[in-house]
Amino acid sequence: MSESIPFLKCPAVLLESDLAGNVGFDPLGLASSEEQLLDYREAEIKHARLAMLAAIGWPVSELEDRDIASYFNAPSVLDDGDRVPSILNGGLEQIDPRFWGFCLGMTAAIDMYGVSKSRRGSPDYFPGNLGFDPLNLFPPDREGRENMKLAEIKHGRVAMLGVLGYVFEEYVTKMAVVDDTPILFQPITETVEEVIETVEEAISVSFLL
Repeated sequence: MSESIPFLKCPAVLLESDLAGNVGFDPLGLASSEEQLLDYREAEIKHARLAMLAAIGWPVSELEDRDIASYFNAPSVLDDGDRVPSILNGGLEQIDPRFWGFCLGMTAAIDMYGVSKSRRGSPDYFPGNLGFDPLNLFPPDREGRENMKLAEIKHGRVAMLGVLGYVFEEYVTKMAVVDDTPILFQPITETVEEVIETVEEAISVSFLL
């Protein structure tokens, strides 16, 4: 049975797979073969990595864009609600076309490199392994590597949901996420100070009553 959906039968291709993060979740039966499953994992890990970057870059850009634009004497691309450009927020037309060209060219090159590497059939290849580890963080032992793969895919899945949350939160509230939930995007010292002030105010009111 599926670990993620106990009342459904686990697809055979997932039952036999040792991919990190495999909990038997494929209710629509999208992966019907091992080859197809690996293709989906390649796509998932790419989206996960982009989402992790976006989960950080989105709020940071809302916090710093105006200051950076002012430093370079350039117009800010944030709207009146301090929201970053997106499909639902609008404002994508403000981005320099050269930036889009650079992003598309770089991602296409990385994608082509990854596809060619996966098709070479190297015994040490696994989905998402581009050989990029400048800080040598990938553990040398098998157990450590499996833990790293699991951590990456879990964080990536959470990041994909988080970025989707940013998109709809800003669309509905018309506010930047850093303004709508400031406690999540400010130094911990400021958060502690605000909590202390709130507690002190509550105590003062209770004494007055």
